[in-house]
Formats: sequence, structure tokens, C-alpha cells
Amino acid sequence: MTEYNKELDTSGLNCPLPIIKAKKEINEMETGQILHVISTDPGAVKDFESFANQTGHELLDSSEKDNKFYFLLKKTK
Repeated sequence: MTEYNKELDTSGLNCPLPIIKAKKEINEMETGQILHVISTDPGAVKDFESFANQTGHELLDSSEKDNKFYFLLKKTK
């Protein structure tokens, strides 16, 4: 797994809260840093793809294991 700078566990939260919390976290990070997000909301998969497209941040990885979803977001600006 890729190294990351910060982890955000949004388990139990539903859309749009995981995205809102991730946006807040990534805004406080420095360019090039990586945020690891954990979610239990199946809708988060599409949400994080859209978030990356809209913000320009890079979605390095999106995976699912044991009904949890994991995302690696790289801050690009």
C-alpha cells in the first residue's frame, strides 16, 4: 500500500459527509501530501471519483475490503 500523510476514518457516515470531511482535511494539507480515507458508504466510490475530477486532486487508489472502502487522494494544488 502507498504511504500516506494523514488518515481520515468516515465509517458510519453517509454522503455527503465523507466528501465534506475529506475536503476539509485535504485543504489543510500541503501540496503532494496524501490523504487516506476510510468509508462504509458504497456511494463514496462515485463521490470520490467526482471529487477528484472537480477539484483536480489525484485519486491514486480506490479499493474495497470487508464492506469498507478505501481511497488515497493526493493533493495537487
